[in-house]
Amino acid sequence: MRYIAAYLLLQIGGNASPDAAAIKKVLEAGGVDADEERLSKFLAEVSGKSIDELVAAGSSKLSSVPSGGAVASSGGGAAAGGGGGPAPEAAKEEEKKEEAKEESDDDMGFGLFD
Repeated sequence: MRYIAAYLLLQIGGNASPDAAAIKKVLEAGGVDADEERLSKFLAEVSGKSIDELVAAGSSKLSSVPSGGAVASSGGGAAAGGGGGPAPEAAKEEEKKEEAKEESDDDMGFGLFD
């Protein structure tokens, strides 16, 4: 992620094809060390491709990843349509589970520049 972010920052700044030295400079300015192997692998993957091509390829890959948005909206509709006695209890239990899940997913085990 850090290499992608640095690459895109350089592109936005006007550098049409950032090289390893430019990316390292951006990362070091943020206090992050660059791994030569990963950086060279990243540059090999993006060399000769425009940002538009890379975004289009990434978007097509992300379309198959479930986002979970439909689950949350359908759960709300089911609770609203219930109207019976046990529905409020089920909603309270669901809220407690969601709160516990949110707390455990704060950083998902990595930071922005790990």
